[in-house]
Amino acid sequence: MRKVLAVVLAAAFAFGLTGCGKKQEPIEIGQEPMSMEAINSMTAVAPAPEAKSAEVKPQVSPRVPVTTQVTTTVTSPGAPAAAASSQPTTLDIQTALKNAGFDPGSIDGKMGPKTKKAVQEFQSANGLDADGKVGPKTWAALSKYLVASARQ
Repeated sequence: MRKVLAVVLAAAFAFGLTGCGKKQEPIEIGQEPMSMEAINSMTAVAPAPEAKSAEVKPQVSPRVPVTTQVTTTVTSPGAPAAAASSQPTTLDIQTALKNAGFDPGSIDGKMGPKTKKAVQEFQSANGLDADGKVGPKTWAALSKYLVASARQ
């Protein structure tokens, strides 16, 4: 029994000194190893606005080649980003309602009861289903007022 215990202890001691046998690459002083999550979460810097699209290659370890395709959309300064998209922000909705002459209350980015009532009034005035929701049809009619204010 003592011999078995001595062998087990010797094996545990040897295993503790050598580790599990997994090889690790040497790390430079002051450098921490990067996890796969860190590598996958790396983002590239967008190119200058003049370029429609560009290929950006972030500098990383030569063991991990990364190529990222970045596409930018160039818009005129002051033009609202949501005017061309199908899902406007609440700030855009409130601003367009105010420009169209419907009071959404304070322009705070919150879809409160005053904003919802203003949407319903706008929908009724424009022959739309007055459900208080800004869907594609409502936004198509309302976004004209947002774009018009950005050009002034």
